[in-house]
Amino acid sequence: MPDITTANATVASADTATPELMKAISAAFNSRDVDRIASFFTEDATFWLARGPEPVGRTLRGKEMIRKTLADRFKVIPDMRWDHKEHIYAGNRAISVWTVRGKGADGEELNYQGCDIYTIRGGKICAKDTYWKIVEHKDRL
Repeated sequence: MPDITTANATVASADTATPELMKAISAAFNSRDVDRIASFFTEDATFWLARGPEPVGRTLRGKEMIRKTLADRFKVIPDMRWDHKEHIYAGNRAISVWTVRGKGADGEELNYQGCDIYTIRGGKICAKDTYWKIVEHKDRL
């Protein structure tokens, strides 16, 4: 994920994460309209999913891969939705804290707390990194 350095501490307004932008992004995701969601990503965006075969989950590179993966996800979890609890802003970065809910076609019930770390460039998402709590039904630390 791109880091903020002191060299870019003075961020142009189009690169600033704002409450209005984050509200619009959240509404797009909850609409499950993949074209609407994809419109918020830069062409070269990177999206790290919480689940996947890599230590970072699953890396999606580029707007089209993000659009296709989300379309596939919403076919499997058609009622997936995020209840946003809080947004935290820092220049061109924002953190969205939420609970995701839904039911997968395989019967899996989603009810996880998590967060997304966003990096904004030109009023769009250039990086999105998703984290969520792992819910286990075993007694372990």
